[in-house]
Amino acid sequence: MNIAFVLLTHNPDEPAGIERSVAALAEGLRALGHPTLIVAAGPATPSDPAQLIRLKSLALPRPAVEEDLARLLADPAPVTREVGGLLAEHRVDLVCWVDAVWGLGYLSPAPAGTATALMVHVPRTDAPLRQSLEHRPRRVVTVSPFMVRELARQGLDTASWAVVPNALLHEVPPPAPAAREELRRNGPVRIVARAEPHKGIAELLRAVPRVRTRPVEIVLAEAGFEYWPGMQHDVIRECKALAEELEQVRILPGMPWQDVPAFLAGAAVTVVSSTSPETFGNVAAEALSVGTPVVGYGLGHLPDLVGAAGRMTDLEEGADRLWRDLTGFLSDRVAYHTAAQEGPRRAAAYRPAAVARAFLDATAGIRA
Repeated sequence: MNIAFVLLTHNPDEPAGIERSVAALAEGLRALGHPTLIVAAGPATPSDPAQLIRLKSLALPRPAVEEDLARLLADPAPVTREVGGLLAEHRVDLVCWVDAVWGLGYLSPAPAGTATALMVHVPRTDAPLRQSLEHRPRRVVTVSPFMVRELARQGLDTASWAVVPNALLHEVPPPAPAAREELRRNGPVRIVARAEPHKGIAELLRAVPRVRTRPVEIVLAEAGFEYWPGMQHDVIRECKALAEELEQVRILPGMPWQDVPAFLAGAAVTVVSSTSPETFGNVAAEALSVGTPVVGYGLGHLPDLVGAAGRMTDLEEGADRLWRDLTGFLSDRVAYHTAAQEGPRRAAAYRPAAVARAFLDATAGIRA
């Protein structure tokens, strides 16, 4: 089956969970013998792979906001013609709109004879999602049972939705037990996050214990999209200013996708401090895959994802409590190593081929 994913913001090494998960799913599908394309907006980059097709009719500024897309698609006809033509040219059997807006789900420009699926990664119930659903995609796919429950709570009929988790693109072996014990004793706390206010990094920094203990290393990356102009620069500026007062904290720039698992493998623990619910939790899953326990707020899908492979804290008790729980967790040798051993077992389900099979099962029988 020829499969295409449409995600306008897709770029190699884009520091965003949706882009990374789509790249991993596409790799898994190709490994199972299904030719798979990703269709994105321009401009092209030198690292674009052959399976990434750039639209000639649409180029996005970097970073882009949703208002930019609305302006550029005020007349959607050129884009819909080009997307439909590409899908026909490549004889695509199934096209997956990766988002209601950034994945063109609200336009659904599929040619006759092409089956459609809609991915829902964020809990939005606004006009674009409802327009996307009005196009009657053959299947709606989301990333976690939390999303099914949450959007049902917000009034959508999610009874027929399928859950396909995000896939992990790169595999790195966990540290050996002796190395893991040394990390528990002296390793750094490492955090990987997009520069977005709801990732909770500023709140976390304000609560860092003033007594110097172990290093805290935070990768704060800028993506090709943001919610309002200047959002990412403001977040990074604020976090760097807070870190200047904390001797043990370093703010690091974004890193290539393939470097993230090894970076997390070298941590004593990974913190996911999002103050809004994680719909899946890519960074947490990557940390689990390399045996690094996760400490975070028990929101969204994160508690189910992490389970016994980390420690969850109540958001209402704040970042001070999160740091105390982290310290207590690292001091409990038995609990720590139990969590470290549990992580890779839980993450095994997120390998590209496993997720690709789940996607194929979810979309079986929907060809036009």
